[in-house]
Amino acid sequence: MSELLEMGKKAKQASIILSTLPTPVKNNVLLKSADALIEGIDKILLANQKDVEAAKEAGVRSAFIDRLTLTRERILSMAEGLRQVASFDDPVGEVTFMKTLDNGLIIGQKRVAMGVIGIIFEARPNVTADAFGLCLKAGSAVILRGGKEAIGSNKIIVELFQQTLQKQGLPKECVQIVKDTNRETANEMMRLNGYLDVLIPRGGAGLIRNVVENSTVPVIQTGIGNCHIYVDESADLHKAANIVINAKTQRPGVCNACESLLVHKNIAEKFMPEIGKALQSKNVEIRGDKATINLIEGAIPATEQDWATEYEDFIISAKVVENIDEAIEHIRKYTTGHSEAIVTENYTNAQRFLNEIDAAAVYVNASTRFTDGGQFGFGAEIGISTQKLHARGPMGLKELTTTKYIIYGNGQIRQ
Repeated sequence: MSELLEMGKKAKQASIILSTLPTPVKNNVLLKSADALIEGIDKILLANQKDVEAAKEAGVRSAFIDRLTLTRERILSMAEGLRQVASFDDPVGEVTFMKTLDNGLIIGQKRVAMGVIGIIFEARPNVTADAFGLCLKAGSAVILRGGKEAIGSNKIIVELFQQTLQKQGLPKECVQIVKDTNRETANEMMRLNGYLDVLIPRGGAGLIRNVVENSTVPVIQTGIGNCHIYVDESADLHKAANIVINAKTQRPGVCNACESLLVHKNIAEKFMPEIGKALQSKNVEIRGDKATINLIEGAIPATEQDWATEYEDFIISAKVVENIDEAIEHIRKYTTGHSEAIVTENYTNAQRFLNEIDAAAVYVNASTRFTDGGQFGFGAEIGISTQKLHARGPMGLKELTTTKYIIYGNGQIRQ
């Protein structure tokens, strides 16, 4: 029997216990796990330092290194995320409706645990804590398969959680990490039907496409983020500059960072040189159309591929458009359905953008960087779903549960 198959069996058994675990017990485990992260902070940092050094030696780009790196502040934030999850209402057992039919049957619907959730992700070890916390509170066991770059960090974090679980009298298999990071373990995980109830990929376009195309386990697709900001002719240019700089440079390696800038032609001559200098001062490379190149010194020509690329780096594509119609058309063509924004003082244009852009999150006069479970007030999230079935947008506790119908009868039979 393969190691992953054995993990699946143990996770299935653990999920049976978790599915009916009282909320106070789950909350206590989460609080103790948060404490364990802080108590083990030096161990985590040492393991992470080795991961980061190995990644740098392998020539990994800087934005990827940023996602991989843990600091004391980030670990404290991970612990706080677990405490927040503990403070939230438990969705498991929530009755969403109940009614009595003409035949006397009482029928209702309630939220229940998924069972076993599998997560395949790349470089961000904070995902390990988020996934554990959310899945535990949602009553499900979780099997994690991270990338090789973060394996040392992930193993230590999972060990701390497993020790906490055992101290609280629960099976350590409520959370497991796949230690073999070869491609074949990912492929095997995609075929773990009967043990995994759902599989969630979290990472770049290649990873997500591979899971969606090859998994026989049901998949919730967390999407890549080719996020756009359109600066309308009525925009407050100071406001627009702040939004663009924040969305592109605060953390360029994340899925809600801005990758493409569209600017109305009537303000391009004034705005483009200013935003170009501001972006370049942050070491952002600008790839633009002819109008952009004429207005921003140092900008280089964009290719067709650039318009469709999630860079996850200090690179942005930029284009001057005729009007809001062209902006909407461009976004419709190249969007990945993650987060899109308009900067405008025109109410009609704002409403058009909200109504006509099809994405998980659509903004007026705000940075796309807010597309995040914590920023939306949900606490930790497992990822941003860009699909339309089951869940869309930040996937918090409720999105990690499913529902079932419950029916009370008094001897009724169907005629």
